[in-house]
Amino acid sequence: MPRIRIALAAAVLLLGACGAPDAPNSGGATDGPVPDKPGEAVTLNILDVAGNLQLTQGMIDDFVSRAGDQIDKVTYSKATAPELVGKVKAQQNAGRVDIDLVLTGVDGLAAGIDQDLWTPLLPASSSRLPGMSTYLPGAEAMQKLAGDFGVTVTYYPSGPLLEYLPANVPSPPKSAEELLAYAKANPGAVQYARPSNSGPGRTFLMGLPYLLGDSDPKDPVNGWSKTWAYLAELNKYVTLYPSSTSETMKNLANGSAKIIASTTGWDINPRVLGTVPKEAKVQTLEGFHWVTDAHYAVIPRGVPTNKQAAILNLLQDMLTPQQQAKAYDQGYFYPGPAVKDVTLSMAPEESQKALAEFGRPEYDQLIAGNPIEVPLDAKALVAAFDRWDREIGGAKVKK
Repeated sequence: MPRIRIALAAAVLLLGACGAPDAPNSGGATDGPVPDKPGEAVTLNILDVAGNLQLTQGMIDDFVSRAGDQIDKVTYSKATAPELVGKVKAQQNAGRVDIDLVLTGVDGLAAGIDQDLWTPLLPASSSRLPGMSTYLPGAEAMQKLAGDFGVTVTYYPSGPLLEYLPANVPSPPKSAEELLAYAKANPGAVQYARPSNSGPGRTFLMGLPYLLGDSDPKDPVNGWSKTWAYLAELNKYVTLYPSSTSETMKNLANGSAKIIASTTGWDINPRVLGTVPKEAKVQTLEGFHWVTDAHYAVIPRGVPTNKQAAILNLLQDMLTPQQQAKAYDQGYFYPGPAVKDVTLSMAPEESQKALAEFGRPEYDQLIAGNPIEVPLDAKALVAAFDRWDREIGGAKVKK
């Protein structure tokens, strides 16, 4: 946004903009014990495929300013989640890994686990990182989902929510059946982005089995008969699937889409930024369960242990309550913090003002009053994304 595993296309990585990676890693052990600190200050090349830097770059920059003996410089690059696996795998195959740290959602995390791309961080480094007792319950569940490979750095309940403009949709659907009827009566008006590249898209996908009462919401292969039938029927009335959530927000604002899949963060932040009108509303559907989301830090295999040392110390600092308060941002991943005892009053003044004006008081009640579910595990999520691409919307994804 402006914001809890996956068959991702191997593609050439199109790096977006905060700077190109420094020279590839060469020399230095990549396996074995990780020292307490690097022997000398290192350069870290950080790749963000989840929009996470909006929440954490301030945390990272603050640590670097205080730890010049460990980190000399940081370069930032951005890409989309479907580009991640191909790039990292190509570098590893060539023996020239120049990405030291990846900030990713469950999509990239899952795809990398599936392809054995990530360095196991736990339990080997558990003494270096905050334990499960420091995480919020939902974030703790998301950390368990990551297994040994990722460290949860931000968290939110997510969705699925429907978002709409009251002037265009005066009586929004209140059940999955009503949503389907609305789509049938208004072809092209309902929209969600490709799940493998969209938090709201995949949250909608994973939330449907709960809404529809499917036999096993955690098994997209054998337990989603109602979900796949529903998505196939809905597909008849969907004109296109944008390749990013941002496009759905723009389409909601310009009226080409009337109802879109959303989440708490994607509801708040685009309104703060003016991408979506402030008067936009959200709606849950009958039988609603939250499907949580998180952002993770992962280290590709092939990163030297001296850089791993700096990264572990960075992550330890990022997970302190004082740094986590920055994750409130402007609502992008609302609430955002992954650890306990981080209140909005601890956040930067800009965050407090944005959420006072654009936040929704009802979210606290919705979070407290509805079941909270973790996303699919890596294997199941890969299978769900693959089937969606093949059988539901792949041919209609906007290129």
